[in-house]
Amino acid sequence: RARERRARFVGKNGACNVAHKNIREQGRFLQDVFTTLVDLKWPHTLLIFTMSFLCSWLLFGMVWWLIAFAHGDLDHSTRLQREPAEGPAGSAAAFVPCVTSIHSFTSAFLFSIEVQVTIGFGGRMVTEECPAAILVLIVQNIVGLVINAIMLGCIFMKTSQAHRRAETLIFSKHAVIALREGRLCFMLRVGDLRKSMIISATIRMQVVKKTASLEGEVVPLNQIDIQMENPVGGNSIFLVSPLIIYHVIDKNSPLYDISPMNLHHHEDLEIIVILEGVVETTGITTQARTSYLADEILWGQRFVPIVAEEDGRYSVDYSKFGNTVKVPTPSCTARQLEEDKSIM
Repeated sequence: RARERRARFVGKNGACNVAHKNIREQGRFLQDVFTTLVDLKWPHTLLIFTMSFLCSWLLFGMVWWLIAFAHGDLDHSTRLQREPAEGPAGSAAAFVPCVTSIHSFTSAFLFSIEVQVTIGFGGRMVTEECPAAILVLIVQNIVGLVINAIMLGCIFMKTSQAHRRAETLIFSKHAVIALREGRLCFMLRVGDLRKSMIISATIRMQVVKKTASLEGEVVPLNQIDIQMENPVGGNSIFLVSPLIIYHVIDKNSPLYDISPMNLHHHEDLEIIVILEGVVETTGITTQARTSYLADEILWGQRFVPIVAEEDGRYSVDYSKFGNTVKVPTPSCTARQLEEDKSIM
């Protein structure tokens, strides 16, 4: 019976397959409210966005109603509505309310909305009669500006998150192992679909596998960095066109003792590729990730060329981005290949 496939540490789309459970210090998330809001899903963010404005309108609507009630504006306005023709003409003009045209909580709520969103219809206004009303007006405007800054900043950050740019950074579906310059190499292809470049792009690889120390300690996800080589040297790449990034399998490589016969028996083997850089148009750092399990590594294959010169410019055919062809490759480990060369 086929052995059960191990769970991925990093998905092909770059998502980390890690579930955080039994976190006791949940209050730490509230210490960084802005990041927490940005990390929330869109329905939750929109709900908080709506409720923050609605609650502030209701709160200050209640404050305006209490000010009008304490000053007697509600009784006086009710009496004027019921008895418009009674009493001397000067009695109505002598009374100055804190806020004009507030007759109930509904009108106080509407005035609260007008104050916070700076929409004035001309029917309600603050007078000089109540200093408390002027103070509440100032406080509500400040609170409204703070809520606008936080919520609009949160919406902007969610729409311009760096992982959106990473959607156009692509990796080949399979990695390959073949000879290059007489040495076995682990190779993959990476490309950028946009014309705007990734500045200071760097790429690195890690092998994630279950290991055990000499003392018997089991490390379920041991991360081992492996040396990368690419056409421009080092970890920096000039990603103006798709590149084949490769790792030379030498004595320092975790793949040194892997052969095509036992490759697919390494269910615990996973190779993670991480591409980082700065988005040219926004200046935001982005990161794209993918991973390769043992059954996604093709032995004795090589990527086909996809860059050709046409009409004085270079053309990239992305339809062949992940295509490979078979090439003669020794069916032995890199250790055995080096030993055979040393004997010869």
